Amino acid sequence: MSERDRADVVVVDYGLGNLRSVTRGLERAGGRVEVTDDPGALDRADGIVLPGVGAFSEGMDNAGPFRDALLDAAEDGRPLLGICLGMQMLLTTSEEAEHAGEGDVEGLDLIPGTNLRFDGDRKVPHMGWNELAVERDHPLLAGVDGEYAYFVHSYYAEPDDTAATAASTEYGERFASVVANEAGNVMGTQFHPEKSGETGLRILENFVAYCADQ
Repeated sequence: MSERDRADVVVVDYGLGNLRSVTRGLERAGGRVEVTDDPGALDRADGIVLPGVGAFSEGMDNAGPFRDALLDAAEDGRPLLGICLGMQMLLTTSEEAEHAGEGDVEGLDLIPGTNLRFDGDRKVPHMGWNELAVERDHPLLAGVDGEYAYFVHSYYAEPDDTAATAASTEYGERFASVVANEAGNVMGTQFHPEKSGETGLRILENFVAYCADQ
């Protein structure tokens, strides 16, 4: 990939996220990466990554200054990738805030739906390697059907529209492990591609290539 063809990818720094690993992964994937705590920087990005590790309510509170910029970028059709908590923040709300006694905390609502806690006799959090089953054609998922990715999470996304599930994974029941909006530019992975070896690198390469093509 020539320097001219490389995508400028902005990683949102809102105080919750494995920024170093995500940045390294995107750089290995061929992106020119900027980590920023400035919402204005999103305007000059070819693509945006919203990482995250932690609680939904804290994530939404910390990311508050970025909310309008993220919504504007999504509406403009620019690629936006949420990772783990970042993916859950793309949805409308989460049971996690209710369980913590924080009431109804509003997500970005870019992919309508709710984040639910694993129940039953499953070990929580769901941690370790698990298989991806591609449910819908999407550039992010080229070449990864049946491959394994690394998960660490207690809540999972349940989109209102089943078509928003781009890939699923089995953990006692089948859940959405990759989501995407109808246009395809807003997408999220419940797993950590930056910790998922060659499969994760392929996904990040797919994302960078998607950003460069827009």
